[in-house]
Amino acid sequence: MLPSHGRFEYSPITTRPEFSWPDGRRLAVYIAVCLEHFSYGEGGLGLPYSPGIPHPNTYNWAWREYGNRVGGWRLLELLESAEMPPTVLLNTECYEHCPELVDAYRAAGTEFVAHGKTNSVHPNELEEEAEAQMIRDVFETMAEHEGAPPRGWMSPGANPSRVTEDLLAEAGFAYTLDWPMDDQPTWLRTRSGPLLSLPYPHEVNDVPMVVLHHGTGPAFADMVLENLDELHEQSARQALVCGIVVHSFIVGQPFRLRRFRRAVEHLLSLPGVWLTTPGRIAEHWAELHPAGAAAIAGSTAG
Repeated sequence: MLPSHGRFEYSPITTRPEFSWPDGRRLAVYIAVCLEHFSYGEGGLGLPYSPGIPHPNTYNWAWREYGNRVGGWRLLELLESAEMPPTVLLNTECYEHCPELVDAYRAAGTEFVAHGKTNSVHPNELEEEAEAQMIRDVFETMAEHEGAPPRGWMSPGANPSRVTEDLLAEAGFAYTLDWPMDDQPTWLRTRSGPLLSLPYPHEVNDVPMVVLHHGTGPAFADMVLENLDELHEQSARQALVCGIVVHSFIVGQPFRLRRFRRAVEHLLSLPGVWLTTPGRIAEHWAELHPAGAAAIAGSTAG
């Protein structure tokens, strides 16, 4: 046998128990906006649009800052006009750096998902003790600002360590978005009990599509449309989850936003769709499929 992560066992999508989302809906859709802040002149540069430029790399830093000053606001306007419940993957450094933006999303009823302190630091770059402290700091900071602790987590840079899930469960998180391996939730094993993994789009995500694969704004919008239509058709047979992830400094750019708006308008036209957030998906799944003995043993269904 090859080395394994030990978090869950293989489970084919064709053998899952039948269920529906609230009110008999079949496809749960969330749109997550990433609000991020990077250190200037030190730390990781993330995925740069100007590769090879050393620190301070003002060009790359400013490209990302556009999202906090402009793009994040435009995306919020779009989600509010569509009456789409916002989800934000939040670097907690944004509380100090761009508090007005965070406040505006909070006023819109956003679910904030913990996204580390900053995307300049990835969990997989830290020793376990330092990672545990970072996760605790993020948990406590968000609880202080939001009046309740965060339930969900997405690692900065999509780069968790071998023990991130253990540390999340120990800190009190309920779910993670770090494992893009399914269209339904999956219970994970940790050394502190089960942790729920929710479907997260590695491909219907503007970072890999635009930055890594040099996709255009129209191509990304078409990807969103095609993915929605295919999952909507498949969901007639079994309930599924569709996540869409955009970054304030990528799809928040005007020429990409215009095409993305058309994709959101198409989403609103689809029948039987639950417009929701990851936290609501997690709550409904846990009610239907509690993390009992079967889940801890690795069953997707619980």
